[in-house]
Amino acid sequence: MLNKNILIAFAASITISAIVAHVLSDQADYLNTTYTLFVDYVIYFSTFSGLYYLDNRKKYLLKSGQTDKSKLKHDLIKIITSLGIAEIVYTIIRWFFQYYFLTVNYDAYLASITSQVISTIIYLVVINLSVKMTRLYKDEN
Repeated sequence: MLNKNILIAFAASITISAIVAHVLSDQADYLNTTYTLFVDYVIYFSTFSGLYYLDNRKKYLLKSGQTDKSKLKHDLIKIITSLGIAEIVYTIIRWFFQYYFLTVNYDAYLASITSQVISTIIYLVVINLSVKMTRLYKDEN
């Protein structure tokens, strides 16, 4: 389910990021890259957070209807750790590739899409390794 949410969030962010890159194509390459990356993050995390919440909202409910704060805190630490490592890798790779593609005269939207696809593939590998290392889904749920 984590990968499904990541891929849906990716689809939303790649579309909006390409539009923003195209609209900002008259900006300097480093500004276009930076602004596009910022928009990418806003769209991605908004979408991912909403989908993750919808998929897991019942997981943290006790029989009394209260939230199991201990379990929620424990899982959030694992998620943030897993995402954090992958996000650092993603940010560096995404920024570098989009900037590179812009400097070799790719269209802005194409530079955005290409760099995001490459970065997301690497991101998925890193996040899946991180999830295994943190044993995020090792619990009984």
